[in-house]
Amino acid sequence: MKTINTDLVVLGAGPGGFAAAIQASSLGKNVVLVDQNPRLGGVCLNWGCIPSKSYLHAANLIEEVKSCQHRGIIFSDPKIDIDKMRAWKESILDKLSTGMVNQAKQKNVKRLIGRGYFEDSNTLRVETNDGQILVKYQNAIIAVGSIPFLPSTFDLGNSRIMTSDKALELEDIPNTLLVVGGGYIGMELGAVYAALGSKVVMVEYNDRILHGSDRDMVRFVQKRAENTFQEIRVKTKVSKMETQRNKIKVTFQDHADQETQETYDRVLISVGRKPNCHNLGLENTAVTLDGNGFIEANHVKQTKDPSIYAIGDIIGGAMLAHKASRDARIAVDTICDQHVTIDPVAIPAVVFTDPELAWCGMTEMEAKEKGIKVDIATFPWSASGRAMSFDRPDGMTKLIIEPGTGRIIGVGVAGSGAGELISEGALAIEMGATASDIADVVHPHPTLSESIMECAERYVRNLEK
Repeated sequence: MKTINTDLVVLGAGPGGFAAAIQASSLGKNVVLVDQNPRLGGVCLNWGCIPSKSYLHAANLIEEVKSCQHRGIIFSDPKIDIDKMRAWKESILDKLSTGMVNQAKQKNVKRLIGRGYFEDSNTLRVETNDGQILVKYQNAIIAVGSIPFLPSTFDLGNSRIMTSDKALELEDIPNTLLVVGGGYIGMELGAVYAALGSKVVMVEYNDRILHGSDRDMVRFVQKRAENTFQEIRVKTKVSKMETQRNKIKVTFQDHADQETQETYDRVLISVGRKPNCHNLGLENTAVTLDGNGFIEANHVKQTKDPSIYAIGDIIGGAMLAHKASRDARIAVDTICDQHVTIDPVAIPAVVFTDPELAWCGMTEMEAKEKGIKVDIATFPWSASGRAMSFDRPDGMTKLIIEPGTGRIIGVGVAGSGAGELISEGALAIEMGATASDIADVVHPHPTLSESIMECAERYVRNLEK
């Protein structure tokens, strides 16, 4: 059996693992990067962020065309070539992955394509198509991510019941689609299928969609989704599924315990994700798991095993690609004895629905739950000339402000392109900016970014009264 000696082995080539490998190599470490998929990028590139956003772009184009008649622009109904659409999506993934491969080569990162299994705290066995390889390392970083959670009661072995991975393969456009779960994955993929022609029904166990976000921000997303989806049902539970010929028979239970049954061509299960810890050989190390199956790691991402670090989805918290990349920086800086910048104050989150929903720092709901007194400043996009100019006044910008100091501690944006605006909010929070600071920054006109300045100006003016 071949043996490789290295300073660092990184298990998982997603946003966190790849970033860790590149950074460690740049700091002089010999690095081996291990992943089962020949195409780099992990879940984000292959089954998550990038393919879903590609399809969402196509869906938004379709919806934009439909809404142009009142502007005096009339198009014929779009024709969907699903094979060509899928090929277009794959071409994007291939280009991005090729770029990552080239970058890894430039940084002299050694790649191994295969499954990694820990033999002990300093040895990773990699099963490749050419045989097994032992990687002896000084440090390891586990970045194997998460996988869709499929409750056993829904796992009928029927391909018509999909998780997000399967849904993004876009095998066909079902006439009827049930989306179970009103979180960001269900909302985004439901919107894609609805735009392509499916009659989409969404069910959510909680009392509203996008639970965890402020209600006043979610209402813009919900209002548009109610016009796009056939129906959104909250406080509704799916109690049973069964195969009925070439359809899925679903039993629902509402908040009054009344049961109904319906059949669908396909069902998308989007009720969360779980850590991808299965069969890694962690029992042969000192790495420990918490009660939910996530790897336990400290503030510098070091596990209970001193030689092993863990980053990204596998340690829980915000399951976001950019959070995994920041985790990578913290772990690598620690391993390389660099100055370590601990967790950021504000990790932005974006829901790429239409309209988009983005936030960072503290939300109003979080402040109420924690009993923290805050001031709120809002600016409706119905007062934005830029939003009006492209017919998207359905949005709002919101600042969460610390009373007395005027310091920005939270920012929320709902509206078209919100994801492109939220970084200014994250920067303001990280820099300790106040509402006065934001109000004093000249923003270009007419732009949506003005809404952040306008929001701050409103707050400052009210204080001066």
